[in-house]
Amino acid sequence: MIEALQFEFMRNALLAGLLAAVICGIMGTLVVVNRIVFLSGGIAHAAYGGIGLSFFFGWPYMVGTIGFSLFAAMLMAAITLQAKHRADTIIGVIWALGMAFGIILMDLTPGYHVDLMSYLFGSILTVPDSDLWTMLIMAAVIAVFVVGYYNDLLALSYDEEFAQVRGVPVKGLYFTMIGMLAITIVMVIQVVGLILIIALLTIPPFIAEKYAKSLFQMMAGSSILGALFTMTGLWLAYRFDLTSGASIILVSGIAFLIILGTEKLRLSARKANGRKS
Repeated sequence: MIEALQFEFMRNALLAGLLAAVICGIMGTLVVVNRIVFLSGGIAHAAYGGIGLSFFFGWPYMVGTIGFSLFAAMLMAAITLQAKHRADTIIGVIWALGMAFGIILMDLTPGYHVDLMSYLFGSILTVPDSDLWTMLIMAAVIAVFVVGYYNDLLALSYDEEFAQVRGVPVKGLYFTMIGMLAITIVMVIQVVGLILIIALLTIPPFIAEKYAKSLFQMMAGSSILGALFTMTGLWLAYRFDLTSGASIILVSGIAFLIILGTEKLRLSARKANGRKS
């Protein structure tokens, strides 16, 4: 892996992966503790509509995709607050419509020669310097947001009613969090793609949650785990000529299964010891 770092595209890929790990570690923690994984999936797939919009009108990728994703995210956030009993169904419809809209626009784009697979499964090896700076700025903004509203986010995540009693602007904070999540998803699409992004947002926080004693520890642990998974996945992709995004998620998934299996074995051992005593 060290010899691979002599190539600029590998250095950019590593930096992009590490930045994505930090961003997903922070935002993924909020996704897991607020139980909005399905909503995150809806935003990720609806974002494809923004990709199609960008190519059809010739807009910069980030402008069109972030704009469309924010619109879809705000719509989903409003639905989850106003009609929780129907939220899953409506989010599923928006999810499907967003992807269909993006695919149709790409079909209608004159001279369309875009690699669809790069958006579905990521293209971390082609991340340019400009996107690295954008991801760095986004990571800084997210860090400032979380530090500034840490106590409010903590209250919102674990007890919404208590947060309202404390005077926390629950709706405003919730919409802001969902907006940040939408931007995060657009940033990380380039690293692991639309199909695999939810895994990077959820697997590290799920593992970290089992050992963390606070929301901050969970965010830090998720970021570290994400970085380890990313570096290992990139090494495997380089060593065996594999798809980088899929390799990163495969490593994450294996770690998830190992943790889950270990926990079940420990639980079974405790039950067996309890019966003997």
